[in-house]
Amino acid sequence: MDNNILISQSISLKDLGIENAKVNYQLSPDELHEITIKSGQGVESSTGALAINTGEYTGRSPLDRFIVKDSITENQVWWGKVNIPFESDAFEALYKKVTAYLSHKEVFVRDSYVCADPNYRLNVRVVTETAWANLFCYNMFLRPEIEELAHFSPEWTLLCVPSFLADPAVDGTRQSNFAILDFTRKVVLIGGTGYTGEMKKGIFSALNFIMPVFKNTLPMHCSANVGDEGDTAIFFGLSGTGKTTLSADPKRKLIGDDEHGWTNENTVFNFEGGCYAKVVNLSEENEPDIFRAIKKGAILENVIFKNGTNEVDFQDVSITPNTRVSYPIYHIDNIQPGSIGKNPKNIFFLTADSFGILPPISKLTPGQAAYHFISGYTAKVAGTEAGVTEPQPNFSACFGAPFMPLHPTKYAEMLSKKMKDSNVKVWLINTGWTGGPYGIGSRMKLKYTRAMITAALNGELDAVAYENHTVFGIAKPQSCPNVPSEILNPRNTWEDPELYDKKAVELAQKFKANFSKFEEFANAEIMAGAPLA
Repeated sequence: MDNNILISQSISLKDLGIENAKVNYQLSPDELHEITIKSGQGVESSTGALAINTGEYTGRSPLDRFIVKDSITENQVWWGKVNIPFESDAFEALYKKVTAYLSHKEVFVRDSYVCADPNYRLNVRVVTETAWANLFCYNMFLRPEIEELAHFSPEWTLLCVPSFLADPAVDGTRQSNFAILDFTRKVVLIGGTGYTGEMKKGIFSALNFIMPVFKNTLPMHCSANVGDEGDTAIFFGLSGTGKTTLSADPKRKLIGDDEHGWTNENTVFNFEGGCYAKVVNLSEENEPDIFRAIKKGAILENVIFKNGTNEVDFQDVSITPNTRVSYPIYHIDNIQPGSIGKNPKNIFFLTADSFGILPPISKLTPGQAAYHFISGYTAKVAGTEAGVTEPQPNFSACFGAPFMPLHPTKYAEMLSKKMKDSNVKVWLINTGWTGGPYGIGSRMKLKYTRAMITAALNGELDAVAYENHTVFGIAKPQSCPNVPSEILNPRNTWEDPELYDKKAVELAQKFKANFSKFEEFANAEIMAGAPLA
């Protein structure tokens, strides 16, 4: 503690433009927990976790995420609806307003870093308005040793000020909330929203530019784990597809649940130091690792307690279906030391197909893998974004378009080369609907999905018979240990097989329509991976 006090006395925010603030530097999780409770901003749940409410915003607001257009980004960023340009002068003016707003106030400062591989480490100084937001960053970013802090030099700065509301007419924002990245100033500026995911995804978006442009490393919106033989598995997927759940395997060591880099040395490293999991309908039986991680130090977001208790009702989504928990990765028992894995052998593309068309598991050729990676088909799950109240079919390039500053083909080219160089197997996993579309069919059972992934990892699908899907051309295994054979062919699960055929063609046409904007960049092999119909 003496070291902490000594260091805190030397921390100044004047270089950020924040004057005479009361700085709470590098507080412990317990201290941040207690401050939040005493301030009335949170309560303690029955398991010891802190429960907070993020306010008006319970999910990301993608239309209010901007990138400063300047000499670094102008010719590199794929500008459009995802990467919305922001003027450098407007950012400078807004930044000064935010730092003036924080001056003379109490703030919470944390020095942390991202990228577990020391060769790629990036130091980040976080300044937050609330103690619980600072605790979130303790959980989610990597934690320097106490002796490192005396000489800590931040490369990037993250400012998160939920109570600061922008004036769109003056500040150039769309509305009062904003999340803006500036690659010249190396700042992530967030205001008007308390949703903690904006901080996490702000840094992720920065890394998705820095890693390929400056480090020759593929950034991935994925989870990853390692088997006893040292084989690494990678799970791509958007929120709600099972990325966190399926990577938490008691028989494999977790590298991380959401954001990773794949290096030229054929290693995979975690960007983060924690996990940020959805908890809607969470149960100890289905997701024991996540359930047991919800203890002192974890933060629950926007959950409801059962009447008269402080026990969480995980089925209650009256605030939002996007209920969440963040926790440091060491809350999981079975983790990979150092958060680095080698020798990737299997890649899983996770999709929540709301149409109930795609097989629960299929094997992809390299061309199909590149096509489906660029397509990034899934469903927007209710609550993960503002305005989304029910699942919608959605194409998100690279299974993470909202966080990808470069053109999707840049990431796809890097992935395709790595897949071939490493001779990895690529699987498409439908964690969505079977027996019909959303509203008619049912969600694929988690135990079956786990069994299929386990079989793929163990090589138990290498010698079974396969049949190509008549519309999508992807190879469906006709048998799988611990999985009923009839669900492996989705057409068999529909009451009306002819209606299935019709809807399969309709979905294929949606794939092709979406891919039309990438065709001029795609080679013949990738185009051969397109649906047949």
